[in-house]
Amino acid sequence: MGEQPIFTTRAHVFQIDPNTKKNWMPASKQAVTVSYFYDVTRNSYRIISVDGAKVIINSTITPNMTFTKTSQKFGQWADSRANTVFGLGFSSEQQLTKFAEKFQEVKEAAKIAKDKTQEKIETSSNHSQESGRETPSSTQASSVNGTDDEKASHAGPADTHLKSENDKLKIALTQSAANVKKWEIELQTLRESNARLTTALQESAASVEQWKRQFSICRDENDQLRNKIDELEEQCSEINREKEKNTQLKRRIEELEAELREKETELKDLRKQSEIIPQLMSECEYVSEKLEAAERDNQNLEDKVRSLKTDIEESKYRQRHLKVELKSFLEVLDGKIDDLHDFRRGLSKLGTDN
Repeated sequence: MGEQPIFTTRAHVFQIDPNTKKNWMPASKQAVTVSYFYDVTRNSYRIISVDGAKVIINSTITPNMTFTKTSQKFGQWADSRANTVFGLGFSSEQQLTKFAEKFQEVKEAAKIAKDKTQEKIETSSNHSQESGRETPSSTQASSVNGTDDEKASHAGPADTHLKSENDKLKIALTQSAANVKKWEIELQTLRESNARLTTALQESAASVEQWKRQFSICRDENDQLRNKIDELEEQCSEINREKEKNTQLKRRIEELEAELREKETELKDLRKQSEIIPQLMSECEYVSEKLEAAERDNQNLEDKVRSLKTDIEESKYRQRHLKVELKSFLEVLDGKIDDLHDFRRGLSKLGTDN
């Protein structure tokens, strides 16, 4: 079209299934650019979206269109000319709100443009009717002028100027008749266009209730799909838990298999050892005899130990007694030493006095 977009956003595009009129069919594999355009040549507003080289939306906005939000991130509108319903899935609620607000603005602008176009059509129709009414007068004037020309042909050279003017009027009359024909054709074209617009408007108005019922059905199905999605998510969670349990069981099985291999190795070792059990039994008997002899020797040693303990106790008793006697002796000795010191001090004092 050549014009710059009025507003641009990105969304996933869907169309209603033409057969069931219930299910949504994706029109794009991923989010694509969706834009509002103003068509100068047709004085109309359009929503256009292109996926690669494929035009997936080319919807002309009319004043009776309505954009409906069916969820936090999904909205739709019906295009009676394309005989379909478009749906847009946005990545956020904010983008959906902006698109809906712009849709309302463009719809109001489309209404204003339609009113202006209707005014131009009515003005053109009035001009055509006025031109049609002026045609008989011009024809009458032509008849009068024709009579004057006949008179002028008999009047002579003096009326040459009037004849020239009369020819000019005839040419102007011919052009006027051609213009009237042209206006009549344009008027007929406008009437046919008005008839088509009226028919489309009536069809659109008749389908509004049908679309409303369809919207209600779509909402119900949307709710059912949400519930189904919740159930599937819950089932996925259960599947994940089962997978985790299976992983744990696999690890446990691997651990048990490793333990089983260890036990088999131990069993092989035991089997090898069982081959030398008779030798071990004979050695065990020999060791038992040695053990019994050792126990007898141990008993003898225990008797000796008890005897030695008795001797030690007696020795300790004698030592304690000796310590007591030694302590008494030391105390007596200390007293004697103190007396000796006193005696020496007395002798020293006597020596000093002498």
